[in-house]
Amino acid sequence: MTNKDLANLIFPNIQETIEDIEKKYPKRNLPEGAKVTRFAPSPTGFMHIGNFQQAVTDYILAKKSNGVFYVRNEDTDQSRLKEGAVDLILETLNYYNIKPDEYQDGEKIVGNYGPYYQSKRKHIYQVFIKHLIEIGRAYPCFCSKEKLEETRKKQERYKQRTGYYGPYSTCRKLTLDTMIEKVKNKEPYIIRFKSYGSHDEKFRFDDLVKGRIMLPENDLDDVIMKQDGLPTYHFAHVVDDYLMGTTHVVRGEEWLSSVPRHLEMFNAFGFKPPKYIHAPLIMKNDNGKIRKISKRKDPESSMTYYREHGYPPLAVIESLMTIINTNYEEWHQHNPDKSYLDFEYSPKKMSASGGVYDLDKLKNISKTVISKMTKEELYKESYNWACTYSKELKEIIEKDKDYYMAIINIEREQKKPRKDIGKYEDIIDNIWYMYDELYNTREKEYEWINITNKEEIKNILNTYMDKYFNIDNKDSWFNGVKELTDSLGYCSNMKEYKNNPDKYKGSVADISTVLRVALTTKSTTPDLYEIMSLLGEEKIKERYNNI
Repeated sequence: MTNKDLANLIFPNIQETIEDIEKKYPKRNLPEGAKVTRFAPSPTGFMHIGNFQQAVTDYILAKKSNGVFYVRNEDTDQSRLKEGAVDLILETLNYYNIKPDEYQDGEKIVGNYGPYYQSKRKHIYQVFIKHLIEIGRAYPCFCSKEKLEETRKKQERYKQRTGYYGPYSTCRKLTLDTMIEKVKNKEPYIIRFKSYGSHDEKFRFDDLVKGRIMLPENDLDDVIMKQDGLPTYHFAHVVDDYLMGTTHVVRGEEWLSSVPRHLEMFNAFGFKPPKYIHAPLIMKNDNGKIRKISKRKDPESSMTYYREHGYPPLAVIESLMTIINTNYEEWHQHNPDKSYLDFEYSPKKMSASGGVYDLDKLKNISKTVISKMTKEELYKESYNWACTYSKELKEIIEKDKDYYMAIINIEREQKKPRKDIGKYEDIIDNIWYMYDELYNTREKEYEWINITNKEEIKNILNTYMDKYFNIDNKDSWFNGVKELTDSLGYCSNMKEYKNNPDKYKGSVADISTVLRVALTTKSTTPDLYEIMSLLGEEKIKERYNNI
């Protein structure tokens, strides 16, 4: 009996060879230096921010080199699959404008290297596994779960490495005849890769982030095919990255320890492995303690968090870019109007120790992004968000679109636009006083500053309404405010007031604050004249009379 007899017994219906498969997946015809990257999530119904960071990096590598960015769904672990998870992945990428060149959506396949679901590539993997059995680099393992668990406990008891290797790889020692007999007797089995490595020996590995490092050789006989005939991740990605022409693999640094087993599998086939970029973990400052961002503890670990709260897609990407490359923030400060795709990304500029993701920084970036939107863009984006996440905002926008656009346009179309909206969720809290239905139903806390005496406030408001009210144009409005100021013993000239503050009851700034707070409850708002112009005389006087 030979290895080929064993391979034919296990895979009697596999007639194709690796060469036959290779003809279906020819080498990509791309310009020199083009990079082929893949985003390969497990469709579990959750998109982690760390995974999304890797997708952004994949996208940049491909786009900057005129290469290919594709999505491959690694769904061989059927027990973890969630209905609709693939739709969530593609929809999330699309929402952030990270659009793959190749992907699969149900039965729709875009690209010539699919299927892009690993569960639909079972036949391909078995061709490659059959080849490994034929050349003596794979074998069936008949160990039960109970026996494997017993072995693991024994290893732990003696403080040894856990795994199927060396003296613990019992089925590796079976004769061919015994293996064939067990298969014929229909004993349950899986297929393991036969490692030739020694854990005591090390080899050099060049990671594009961490540089040259020394790693122990692989000596684990990894499972490469489960009882259901599907491969494990460790094996499937080797076959897929080879056939799909992947040049660069971006993945979390937690996969660094798997490099030896993956490289040995590439070498067993004689395939050139891709280059690896092991991205640092995303960290969080938790009250002074820096820790890994947690799927269980931190809602911001999920990409749905940013959408639900109304952060613009570009703001989220820009915030991640500050982690993806340590010099991005400085570059962006010097190139504020350029796209992140104009930036020259380098794996060497990735922090090897992990990047702290700061929600306060995200909010500041988001304020800048939103401030640069035109009123039409902000209307569109905020309305689309509100249709799903805020009934209150949706209703006030639909009530009067033009009025809403006029409000959000205050101090927008100017050299230094106002930055008071950090996310779409904040809009209501910034403009509620512009709507009577919201103003009249909210509990109000007036932010009086220097002038707090109720009688003085009433006197200022009554005098203004009786003698100086004018919103025909900004100049006449401001002249009226200055005349009001001087008439009540305050100073309308700020320079004069600073030189002689004891001569006056206060300044024009104090008078303006009273007019602002009495109208909006807030001491800080966008341009007061613009607010008054939109509210109109009747509404202004009604609110002033109610103070």
